[in-house]
Amino acid sequence: MPLPGGCAIGARPVDLHVRGLQAMGAEVQIEHGICNAYVPGGGRLKGAKIYLDTPSVGATETLMMAATLADGETIIENAAREPEVADLANFCNAMGAKIHGAGTSIITIVGVPQLHSVDYSIIPDRIETGTFLVAGAITRSEILLSPVVPDHLIPVIAKLREIGVPIIEEGPDCLRLLPAETLKATYIETLPHPGFPTDMQAPFMALLTLAEGDSIINESVFENRLRHASELNRLGADIRVKGNAAFVRGVPMLSGAPVLGTDLRASAALVLAGLAAEGLTTFQGLHHLDRGYDRLDLKLLQLGAKIKRVQEIPTPELTSNGSNPPVTIST
Repeated sequence: MPLPGGCAIGARPVDLHVRGLQAMGAEVQIEHGICNAYVPGGGRLKGAKIYLDTPSVGATETLMMAATLADGETIIENAAREPEVADLANFCNAMGAKIHGAGTSIITIVGVPQLHSVDYSIIPDRIETGTFLVAGAITRSEILLSPVVPDHLIPVIAKLREIGVPIIEEGPDCLRLLPAETLKATYIETLPHPGFPTDMQAPFMALLTLAEGDSIINESVFENRLRHASELNRLGADIRVKGNAAFVRGVPMLSGAPVLGTDLRASAALVLAGLAAEGLTTFQGLHHLDRGYDRLDLKLLQLGAKIKRVQEIPTPELTSNGSNPPVTIST
């Protein structure tokens, strides 16, 4: 298979995947951007003890799935603890796997001969939930969200409340966000779960452009995930970037302008900023947005946003890859 792609937000090495599979007996060769992995002799992988240098979600999931049908016991240490890892383990267990400890830093998997089919409901997308919470906060709107898992959003909810946004847990799977009287500056540092999620950094930066005072955002997970700052500045934000830190000085208002999404979450942040900006915002980069959100523009439209996809409008400042028409957002 080809090496993975995705957003250009920093290095995405596959060495953790490769070393883990090699520890389980696989032969792995990477040439000309293609990864070829196999078990010599066509047998099964063997259980092994694997330590991850960093708690990578992708590597944890890859090795956990590989171990479900391996011979013997596999132990993954320093495993990622994200809810998606635990949900994947629950799904595999529902198919007959024997996985214990998912959601903690040590996962133990005992290989089984085979898996069977199953009907399974996956967990709600916590990042999409967080995006809608920020959409309500940045537009000073009331939003009711369900179904959600509040326990998966603890750092996001806590930071919104710290900024001054009231959030009420109306049920075990229901959140109500109320308009904030004043948005207050704060400090954010992204960390692996259960810390503040890096995928919510860009939407929160958009929100903090309208907060009173000076905020600091330190991106410690990916080294190239602050490129949306310059696009937010097009809308009238006051953001300075130094290394992996962004210094956000709140402004009274944002103004519509043409902007370009540079990655998935940056694209969502620019859409949110456009909802709060005065006037018309034209957004390009929908191939990023559509990769991670299911019809985000239509869902926002149902909430009362003035947003629509239009035919491509060439501008002197921005160019599209031609795969999607831009979105226009008016306030």
